[in-house]
Amino acid sequence: MKTLSLILASASPRRRELLRQLDVPFQVDVADVPEYSSNHPHLAPREICLANAAAKAQAVALRFPNALILGADTEVTLGIRVFGKPRSRREATAFLSSLSGKTHQVITAVCLVAAAHGWRRSFTETTHVTFHTLSSRQIALYLEAVNPLDKAGAYAVQQHGEWIIERIEGSLSNVVGLPIAALRTALAEVPKNIRPTPPRDDSVMLQPDKGPRP
Repeated sequence: MKTLSLILASASPRRRELLRQLDVPFQVDVADVPEYSSNHPHLAPREICLANAAAKAQAVALRFPNALILGADTEVTLGIRVFGKPRSRREATAFLSSLSGKTHQVITAVCLVAAAHGWRRSFTETTHVTFHTLSSRQIALYLEAVNPLDKAGAYAVQQHGEWIIERIEGSLSNVVGLPIAALRTALAEVPKNIRPTPPRDDSVMLQPDKGPRP
């Protein structure tokens, strides 16, 4: 019986680092697809995440129908408002000001697709994150230390998160970009007949991290 392997449909280095925690070889193929955002008011935040994760997975599945594809999308939400990646330092400042002193939600959707087998599974995880009440000076200091432009909500928990975050309720890895415990369960439930070998091409096959090496 072949072991499970997959293709990660994401360029996120944070997702690569998290996925290495699982005993699953994988390679990366970036899905360049337009994403749903708060510009789609008819969709709830959870629906936006699910739609984006599915679009990424399906785009890569078209190129590699015989592989198991993992697509994911993470959004920061406060009520019905979705905070995507800020387009400027000014917008990043506005994001953090809006989140200051409040509890918001971080939603990650995961979509697993094995196109050749007609199999697909999607799920979401939600983590509640409470920010300290932040002064304009504290926000400025944080944005000087962290590049916010590639981060949903303009922050990263793993980069000086203690400066702005008071508490986290739920999965920490979910805030980073993948709910590892839930993903481990989902991968264990992949049907036994789905054990594809990712295609050999110019991409690098990434093996799970086995710990420190000499």
